[in-house]
Amino acid sequence: MIDQCLVVEFRVTGDDCPLARASGTAGTTIDARPPQLRRDGNVLLQASAPADAGVGAALDADERVRYLHVASTNGREIYRCLSKAPCVVHELTNAGFLAESLRYRDGQGFYAGAVVGRDVLQGVLEAAGETVGITVERASPLDSDGERAVAARWNLTPAQVAAVEAGLELGYFEIPRKATAAEVADELGIGKSAFLERLRRAESALFGQLFG
Repeated sequence: MIDQCLVVEFRVTGDDCPLARASGTAGTTIDARPPQLRRDGNVLLQASAPADAGVGAALDADERVRYLHVASTNGREIYRCLSKAPCVVHELTNAGFLAESLRYRDGQGFYAGAVVGRDVLQGVLEAAGETVGITVERASPLDSDGERAVAARWNLTPAQVAAVEAGLELGYFEIPRKATAAEVADELGIGKSAFLERLRRAESALFGQLFG
């Protein structure tokens, strides 16, 4: 029995799937669910991005995308479509990667999930490395509490987790700051005041649990 499961994050370059291409064309971040591969080789995609970022137009112009449906909610657009192009994440899945979340930014893919054991991790890297560039951004053991999501572990809402993660990725917490609150809010597709409120609530919950 394998007693170690690793939480991993990959950065993938060279993936020309429709979502990666659209993120580069529109110059924005696209959040996606793991794609579903059909028996006929076509792929079902579901993703979201800030409204009016141009992602819908980029996907609609992609000849590999069919049956594109766009819905708007809370300042974001939700995309559902059928793609004739395979996704690199399918190769990772076949090699043993359990994808949980996907994000595309400037044509690059950022995949988060888990693998069971370091041998499987090596196999995943080798499987993807034959076609695209892949880098392990982070890999850490999944402890006994790791099955719980960050939101549940620290009593944060999903919106608060997203605010903190976006701030970290864009350098909002660095000294000096690499991004303003307004820039992070734009990335999330919300207002500056909404971002700051979510951040303060997340900080209050975290600090309260850490320091009582």
